[in-house]
Amino acid sequence: MLATSLLGRLRRRDPGDAVLRRAVRLTLVASVVFYACRYGAGSQVLATYGLFGTIAAGSFAQLPGPAPQRARILVTALPAVWALIAAGTLLAWSTWAAAGGMLVVGFVVSFAGVGNPRLVGLASAFQLFYILASFPPYQPDTLPQRLGGVTLAVVLLAAAEVLLWPDPVPVTYRQLLTRAADGVAVFLDDATDALTDPHAGHGGRDSRRAQAYDLAAPLGLGRNPPERAPTAAGAQDRALRISAAALREVLAEADRLAADAPPEPIPDLAAARLLRACAETTRAGGRSLSPGVAPVDLESLDAAIRTAEAAYPVERSGGTPDVPRMCRDATALALADQVRVFAVGARVAAGARPAGGEAYPRLFEYARHSPWTLYWRQFRAHLAPRSAHLHSALRLAVALSVARVAAGVLQLHHGFWVLLTTLTVLRTSAADTRTALRPAVLGTIAGVVVSGLLVLLIEEPIVYAVVLPVTLLLAFGVGRLLGPVWQQALFTLLLTVVFSQLSPEGWRLAEARLVDVGLGAVVGVLAGVAMWPRGASHDLRHNAARYLTASGDAVAQTVEAVLGDAPPPEDDLDRVRRRMVLVDSSYCQYHSERHDPRRGRVDWDAALGAGQHVVPGAESLLRRNPPGCLAGWPAAAVLLRDAAGQLRTAYDELAGEVAHGRTSGPVPAPADCVDEVDRVRPLLGTVDTAAVRHLVEVDRWLAGLADSLNRIHPPAAGRRR
Repeated sequence: MLATSLLGRLRRRDPGDAVLRRAVRLTLVASVVFYACRYGAGSQVLATYGLFGTIAAGSFAQLPGPAPQRARILVTALPAVWALIAAGTLLAWSTWAAAGGMLVVGFVVSFAGVGNPRLVGLASAFQLFYILASFPPYQPDTLPQRLGGVTLAVVLLAAAEVLLWPDPVPVTYRQLLTRAADGVAVFLDDATDALTDPHAGHGGRDSRRAQAYDLAAPLGLGRNPPERAPTAAGAQDRALRISAAALREVLAEADRLAADAPPEPIPDLAAARLLRACAETTRAGGRSLSPGVAPVDLESLDAAIRTAEAAYPVERSGGTPDVPRMCRDATALALADQVRVFAVGARVAAGARPAGGEAYPRLFEYARHSPWTLYWRQFRAHLAPRSAHLHSALRLAVALSVARVAAGVLQLHHGFWVLLTTLTVLRTSAADTRTALRPAVLGTIAGVVVSGLLVLLIEEPIVYAVVLPVTLLLAFGVGRLLGPVWQQALFTLLLTVVFSQLSPEGWRLAEARLVDVGLGAVVGVLAGVAMWPRGASHDLRHNAARYLTASGDAVAQTVEAVLGDAPPPEDDLDRVRRRMVLVDSSYCQYHSERHDPRRGRVDWDAALGAGQHVVPGAESLLRRNPPGCLAGWPAAAVLLRDAAGQLRTAYDELAGEVAHGRTSGPVPAPADCVDEVDRVRPLLGTVDTAAVRHLVEVDRWLAGLADSLNRIHPPAAGRRR
């Protein structure tokens, strides 16, 4: 009954058997490598590096994608592994030289993850390779054996990933984007029907709208693990981020358009014809992200946009502008611009050139640069005082370096266990470090007690050779499923079984393990408390506040530009983009941390979404409404400056609330486009229709920003939405 209960508990925690399959693969490879090197070749060095190479690459490395991709990453990383082992071997002659190397390697390996999420998954494994080689004895002549053992382990592990019970292919970010594009396309079809026939099919529109929002929700970077989120500096990951943001904009504009649908059908509405083309392009753009599908063609969408723009400035029979229709057409054109951004981004993500990207010279300028240029820009953006990645890399590098000095000065025989514990315990915040400390200590104590009894009762090495596969499976399969305490205890037992075959020390091995883990835990806790203890939450609040403030400034400058009183807001929009890089980094790390329940909670998806509408909307707006298009119309200037001033204040208040937790002021409630234009209706006869069109487009953009703010703070009762 106990065994059945335990088995059921394990199956519930591992429904797809992913952990079990991985543990079996690691057990088989580690056993083959260890037996072949220790008993076949008779080399302790080969056995040590082969076994720990398997553990580092198979357990500590968190790699993205299907099995062939993970295998390819492992093999491709071998030159870096060789360099780290060689550096550690050559620096092991001195404690201070090894500690200095640890400081450099710890920082570089950790900070390299800002350029590619695959390096984040390899960071812990890379550090372990250097750690193992940097400890005495100083034997540079054994370097070929060390490299040979690790190479054998990595190659066999890569082959096992593909050949032995490969994991199911995980859902990729591209697939999430494809599903969201299909859902948004269905909602666009509904929005078209709402314009041409408002009374048909209304019952199912709410459910399809909700489904579109549900499919778009997982596109947030913080909702995806680091190895799956498109946070790399390369062109394809950048294109995926831009496409996801544009798709959310399309959804918001479609929602707004459906809410402004006319009460009676208008079969000949230009916006309806444009929306049909948008739905088809959105669907095709999403499917083009799948392998083997041709890049999306933009010709039909561009033709529909040109047709809608030509029919846009319409007049009634009396010569006055048809403002309600212009408002709907303005929203449809803004939506079409975002669909085009999504489609161009999908082309770049699929590996094609950004055909037609010249319409967005700033948005897709990165596609013309080499990957190394893009990586350098990303690294430079994170060399900032408020970069969460920079803080994490410095914290870890200093902690590992201090742990290496302590282990060397105290002349600990198994000093690499000190650094391994520091690496295991240290987290990005003090709260998470304290949480990881307790299971590490309790599990080690339990493992030491069992290991001590084991070595006292059993002295024959053959027994440990026989039970090695069992302890491997327990440590990396059962222990991972049962929790951190069990994992540490079973890992301690595994080390006892291994070193009883390499260099038998009896019960002193368990004693050394306990001392080393205690010292490593102390170093990890001190580093976590002394260096940026609040983790990414503090950085996220600060970066988000600066990001929202810059967004408010960009809104005001964009309005001043269309009024002819300021140059194009390129510098302001660039400032928002640069700050968005740090916000995205902090946001991803924030989701991996525990949060202080005493600190005010923030709806980060909504708060950051309020800023994400600014840059793509401003670029889309300025493409058809060039700077100075509303110059010389004082009434329009008063209306737009008033709305922009309220928005800027609202962004500043939201920034203050995010940074310090203080209550924000009143948020401007978005008004109906027709009602806004009614404020200047007496002057409509004195200006041409094109000016009214520009006013309508700018007003609709400002109303959309107000709507995004209202998702965070709904307006009080009685205020119009």
